[in-house]
Amino acid sequence: MHDVPHVSNPPAHPVRPVEAVLFDFHGTLAQVEDPLTWVLAAAAACGADLDRGKATILADRLLTAGRAGGPLPNRVPPHLAEHWADRDLYAHSHRAAYTGLAATVHSDVEGLADALYERLLTTDGWVPYPDTEPTLRKLHEAGVKVAVVSNIAFDIRPLFAAWGLDTLVDAFALSFELGRIKPDPAIFYRACGLLGVDPEHTLMVGDTPADAGAVKAGCTALVVPAADAGKPNGLSAVLALALPSEK
Repeated sequence: MHDVPHVSNPPAHPVRPVEAVLFDFHGTLAQVEDPLTWVLAAAAACGADLDRGKATILADRLLTAGRAGGPLPNRVPPHLAEHWADRDLYAHSHRAAYTGLAATVHSDVEGLADALYERLLTTDGWVPYPDTEPTLRKLHEAGVKVAVVSNIAFDIRPLFAAWGLDTLVDAFALSFELGRIKPDPAIFYRACGLLGVDPEHTLMVGDTPADAGAVKAGCTALVVPAADAGKPNGLSAVLALALPSEK
């Protein structure tokens, strides 16, 4: 049996000595910008100055349609079904799926769907959690290896570099580069291989059941419910598991 502890009640000591920690990206280390800021900034990039009331209504409709980093869409139109299925494997499918969903929402802003998507590719579109940097730094200083394992279709390394976190991450296992999607054990095996560690001595941290799929690869898993942008995400529980002497 492999434990899958919940952040609200982490065990006092790790089940096995932890040599490496794998982190999910979205909802674990960083969160997308708030919906209103997202819409206002994208509209401004298109040369439109929306009032906050109209932007709020538009943001709600876009969230319902489906936003990358937001709730799943209520419905995927048939013409987007193939791209939706492949969105975490191919960059063109990811873009086509999410710009296509945004385009189903009427707005008077020409080019808005593409501008909304472009926000996702920049540091402006993301907010690292306030406990991300101190958690990664403590692991790094303790000699615990770190990898980011993400179902994603674009390179997030530039984000980490811009945040000054790239030196605290030893490897990235990204679905679109590896051709495997969580919870497939293969992506976790690959991450462990990149770090040169045994899965039995590896902790996977994420915010969805897909992240707990690491258990099938032999890792211990910790599920941390995603917090809103700017709020601590409970990553101190990671240190309690990986660095029990810190307690």
